[in-house]
Amino acid sequence: MTGSGGRDGSRRTRVGLADVQRLEDTVARLRARDYRYGGGACDEAVAEVLPHALGLLGGTVRGKVRPRLCTAVADLYNLAGWIRFDDDRPDAALDAFAQALDLAVEAGNHDLQANIRYRAGRLLLHYDAVDPALTEFARGREAALRARSPLAQAILSANQAWAHAKKADVVSALNCLHQARREFADAEGAEPSPWAAFFGPTDLAAMIGTVYGELAQVVDVRHGRDGIPALVDAIAGYGPEMARSRSLTVIWLATVHALAGDLDVAAEAGREAIELAGTLHSPRTRQRLRTLSAAARRHRRDPRAGEIIEMVGHSGQ
Repeated sequence: MTGSGGRDGSRRTRVGLADVQRLEDTVARLRARDYRYGGGACDEAVAEVLPHALGLLGGTVRGKVRPRLCTAVADLYNLAGWIRFDDDRPDAALDAFAQALDLAVEAGNHDLQANIRYRAGRLLLHYDAVDPALTEFARGREAALRARSPLAQAILSANQAWAHAKKADVVSALNCLHQARREFADAEGAEPSPWAAFFGPTDLAAMIGTVYGELAQVVDVRHGRDGIPALVDAIAGYGPEMARSRSLTVIWLATVHALAGDLDVAAEAGREAIELAGTLHSPRTRQRLRTLSAAARRHRRDPRAGEIIEMVGHSGQ
């Protein structure tokens, strides 16, 4: 990044591809930190980078560089929104997603627009705003189709399945899961965008288990059995670099077993989930433990259920 003289003698910032690449690399490092340690572990770092990124947008940028720069800054705001969501700051998160979307539109990047819509929808789903979440997912799907990205479509379909499961719509949930599997298969061999690279076979398995776990909560506990193999596969597939995803998935496994009355297995998985959650800077993960406690309350006459409830309560939930 160098200075250049304007006609009025002032010095303006010239922004080149090397500057954009450095910003992209920074976003990648921060995203990896978020996956491993939680949003609270990198919120300050993201806040420090944002003014610099906005400064680049205000510089002198060649026409061919501008879309890539807008994409990089949009992805930084996309990450900021996800981090703030994980840190239980939904209003700040939605503001960041809105700024990300504006920049992604300016860049003409439909794939990133689809990802931003997915993340905003996930926030709404977490706070039980299911219909607004479905609206975001539908808009995301429109962007994913424009981008001709089967992976983006698979991400949206899997999350639409979760939303339909929350509404106890078994047919729509399972149809969307089937669609997600098909789209994921269609994406095989394509290089994923950095914001979508997380969604590999392990994350797809986690989403399958999540949908069945949700159906077990709101429709019939027997659905949970169908999700256990996928949850087990996902837990085995997540390494330490995806500690938060592993923790959330272990919570679902414990919840499904608790719903079915397998309280010894639920307690064992619950202990692991709580231990993992304790290592993360992620209020969202700790909030998710409430599903385990609620499942255990269905068997409150069993002293093992009381132990699970007490265990979750001591964890801060």
